[in-house]
Amino acid sequence: MIIVSGANGQLGRMVVERLLERVPTERVGVSVRDPEKARALEERGVRVRRGDFTDPASLAHAFKDATKVLIVSTNTAGEEAVDHHRAAIKAAAGAERVLYTSHMGANPSSPFAPMRDHAATEAALRDSGVPFTALRNGFYTSTIVRLLGGALQTGELIAPEDGPVAWTDHADLAEVTALALAEDGFDGPTPALTGAETTDMTGIAEIATRLSGRPVRRVVVSDADYRAHLVSHGVPEFAAEMLVGMFVASRQGDFAPADPTLARLLDRPTVSVEDVLKAAQ
Repeated sequence: MIIVSGANGQLGRMVVERLLERVPTERVGVSVRDPEKARALEERGVRVRRGDFTDPASLAHAFKDATKVLIVSTNTAGEEAVDHHRAAIKAAAGAERVLYTSHMGANPSSPFAPMRDHAATEAALRDSGVPFTALRNGFYTSTIVRLLGGALQTGELIAPEDGPVAWTDHADLAEVTALALAEDGFDGPTPALTGAETTDMTGIAEIATRLSGRPVRRVVVSDADYRAHLVSHGVPEFAAEMLVGMFVASRQGDFAPADPTLARLLDRPTVSVEDVLKAAQ
């Protein structure tokens, strides 16, 4: 049986849908914190069990009889996130393979905190002795929509100095994850699973201008000013610091270059940044 954790989340649910196109329903199970929200899957024949990263016994029950387990990274950060992932890895120890949604920027010394969490989780996977695949996903293109914020109204896309990012759509990553679950694939960390091109904030401003028909100008501010602006608008200090770290990591080149592996595995072009922004209008 193939078990997908976090199946009530955006990526997890998309993975399940793509997986059901490849394998019989009775071979698919999900581990979710709230089984009620997964009733539609259960009605289709998917095994639904409660699995909470803070409750190891529930994970052991949710992962029972698994041949493969997909651990979708938690939406927490820091040591709490790594503890959650370690608990899931331990609960999945009886599986033939554990897959984890890591990131192309995974690095124990990254200035972007989630990348340190991914690196620590990959280390835990190596130490576990269980065969594993770390899916080195590209940066979600959906993040751009949040970064744009009110730029279409103000005409200014304000952010610190950045660098090129190989933005990658959720749908492409869900499909390649389902492929990895259904078939034998990579052992250990994968190549970067990214969209076909890199784009920086200047490029995003140009795309937004073209799609909206309204000029959007890229404005560079200091890290300190950006952090202060976020905090003044109600963003918690730890979150503001994390966002600044994302820009620092991007200008170090941590989220580039683009890699052809994802398009090759999907046997089609990947979804472009412009397509995602157009759909979000």
